[in-house]
Amino acid sequence: MRQLRPRVNGAIMEEKRVYLSDTELFRDLSARDLSELELVTTLTTVPRGRVFYRPEDPGERLFLLRQGRVQLYRISPEGKKLVIATLGPGALFGEMALLGQQMHNAFAEAMEDCAIMVMSRADLERLMLNDPTIGRRILTLTQKRLTDAEARLEDMAFKGIPARLASLLLRLSADQDSDSITGLTHQDLAETIGTYRETATQVLNDLKADGLIEIGRKRITILDADRLRDIAETG
Repeated sequence: MRQLRPRVNGAIMEEKRVYLSDTELFRDLSARDLSELELVTTLTTVPRGRVFYRPEDPGERLFLLRQGRVQLYRISPEGKKLVIATLGPGALFGEMALLGQQMHNAFAEAMEDCAIMVMSRADLERLMLNDPTIGRRILTLTQKRLTDAEARLEDMAFKGIPARLASLLLRLSADQDSDSITGLTHQDLAETIGTYRETATQVLNDLKADGLIEIGRKRITILDADRLRDIAETG
């Protein structure tokens, strides 16, 4: 893992406690377990544009995104970038380490200035032994991520670019719980659906011309979700 910058001042322990107690994964921890968790997690800052995890990095870590946005992606042998996921505050990643796997072939890059909490696999496994609920929640999260990945693979195998992009916009809208999707460039969208930026831009402009979306700077607003869903489903 790339060297991150730990934050070490008197207010950090309180900040960590508040965040951990509000995180769904740890919300029911006992006071004792929560105190232990505070001690074994590191709160770090990562500047925008920093790749802080690479496939060759050693160690098995779990990441909790406190603030900012992170992009997980892979690079093909031909050098093409394929985005696996774009994560916002509250997201957990690196959980595959608990299944004996690292983030194989994956890069993690900060899309904005980020605050990330990091803990080791060994420390999390110790907590899971004390509270099996944590393990069940991680399995639920992993299952959802695999289901999402399968849906994306199916889209890429059987659907054209307009349907892929419509599906992606609907998923992002659901993830952000808003009709307005923010923080992503046309390049980000293209890399997520496996196409070129110019192609993604042209399809977005077509959707805009048809009155389905509105396009702003790093903002796409869905105006007609039903018609967008029709495009996504017809392929």
